Amino acid sequence: MLLDVQKVVPFTDYFVFCSGTSDRMLDALSKVVKDEVKKEFKISSSPEGDSMYGWVLLDLGDVIVHLFSPEKRDYYRLEELWNEGKVLVKLQ
Repeated sequence: MLLDVQKVVPFTDYFVFCSGTSDRMLDALSKVVKDEVKKEFKISSSPEGDSMYGWVLLDLGDVIVHLFSPEKRDYYRLEELWNEGKVLVKLQ
């Protein structure tokens, strides 16, 4: 899910919420995001959190990427917390 939060929070413009079904998948998603953003936009970011605990975050400045296990995504429900934002893309 891509959520536009420009009118909701002062610290970023967009949130990306994504689920991975295993630690390995979360690590792979994190690596791909990190590598592609560095290659395409020259933005360096270090993942925060740990896939073993089900939540990895990449702060890219204008975009914050949240990578969750399904259980952690359901538990934290950040989409509901920031529901004043505008959903730009939602994939199932």
